[in-house]
Amino acid sequence: MFTPEEKTKGAETAIIVGVITPQQSRFEVRDHLNELEHLARTAGAEVTDRLTQSLNSPDPATFIGSGKVNELARLTKEKDTDLVIFDDELSPVQVKNIEQEIDCKLLDRTGLILDIFASRAQTRAAKTQVELAQLDYLRSRLTRRWTHLSRQEGGIGTKGPGEKQIEMDRRIIDKRMAKLRDELEKIDQQRQTQRKGREAYTTVSLVGYTNAGKSTLLNALADEELLAEDRLFATLDATTRTVELDDNKEVLMSDTVGFIRKLPHRLIESFKSTLDEVRASDVLVHVVDVTHPNFREQTEVVGRTLKELESGDKPTLLVFNKIDALEDRGLLRALRDEYPEASFISALRGIGLEQLKKDLLALIEKDYVERVTYVPVSEPEAIAKIHRLADVVSEDYMYAENGEYGKNETGKTPQAVARMRFRAAPRNDARLRKTLEAFAELRPVVDDEVPVRES
Repeated sequence: MFTPEEKTKGAETAIIVGVITPQQSRFEVRDHLNELEHLARTAGAEVTDRLTQSLNSPDPATFIGSGKVNELARLTKEKDTDLVIFDDELSPVQVKNIEQEIDCKLLDRTGLILDIFASRAQTRAAKTQVELAQLDYLRSRLTRRWTHLSRQEGGIGTKGPGEKQIEMDRRIIDKRMAKLRDELEKIDQQRQTQRKGREAYTTVSLVGYTNAGKSTLLNALADEELLAEDRLFATLDATTRTVELDDNKEVLMSDTVGFIRKLPHRLIESFKSTLDEVRASDVLVHVVDVTHPNFREQTEVVGRTLKELESGDKPTLLVFNKIDALEDRGLLRALRDEYPEASFISALRGIGLEQLKKDLLALIEKDYVERVTYVPVSEPEAIAKIHRLADVVSEDYMYAENGEYGKNETGKTPQAVARMRFRAAPRNDARLRKTLEAFAELRPVVDDEVPVRES
């Protein structure tokens, strides 16, 4: 993986930069820079200074204006700064113009997040997705620092002798991106196959702002020790575990990558394979860090991201986490009144988890469909499928007849059937209806002499 910025290491020093606009107040920018500083620390940098500029809109040439760029250049020299980080994504032109004035590395928010993702990626899927996102980001930002690229892959000699170096570099990136997309397509197919094997279970995805406590919650519910750290983007790969909500009521729960303000769209595109866990889920559990001063804004960010993932309409349980660390008990009472259907927990201390399970089970079963069907005992696979995909309320055996069944002259002959009353999630009900439509015309034989045996 090639990047125009060396990866942040050790105690690199950084200056972070934000812009105050009529759409973004000074207080909002302060909070955004707080988060950017947290991101910088996560990447291994120490923030020494902050620089803000008030503008009606970002300057198209330098984002903060030429005068502020000169001030930034003086500050980087004075502090011997290693790195400058902008809180917004910079255009290639802005990067070029700023780099000409400052004598240190330059990153924007997107580049910083990608750098963190690259350091967190552990599995082949995560590494492939991160590299694709990085290359997509860097492709339009080829600068003088990229002149080494042509020596990294073969086949360059086949290009025309008059082709510019940057054009050859871009061809190399395009070739690599095509290969990564092919690899992700294979990974996606593998995961789709894995999901087919889970059709008997209701699937739940934990979603939320990064560092809201999703991994800690999955650990508590599944009684396992997955990676759970107090840092941003500790989880990149979707991790799925079985969670028992009640007796014989199990769900498959997945912990997914955390969302964040200004999450780069290319990351959403590249992480399609991982985020498909969210799209394919039956129910979402939206975990909120109630101790964060901007938890409402974070909640809105998650909501917008879910809409972008076409998952905004899924049944969702709102869960306020870390209530044990909330000093303002009045806020907690107000939130309980404002969100009467939400759950209030401390995943770390196990507070409220039993009620959370009840709330989640109630949400899952809220839209369950209840049906009665008659299935010939000669169709054991159909009976087994009902047991696999639904909650069987009752099951007894009798005789039924159907003039169309089998489409033969003996169609009226009574046959042994299982009368099954079941409740199923809408998704599973649709699957069962396809299987059971062949038996839709079966009707029980009313005969006192025909025994009925209840299971």
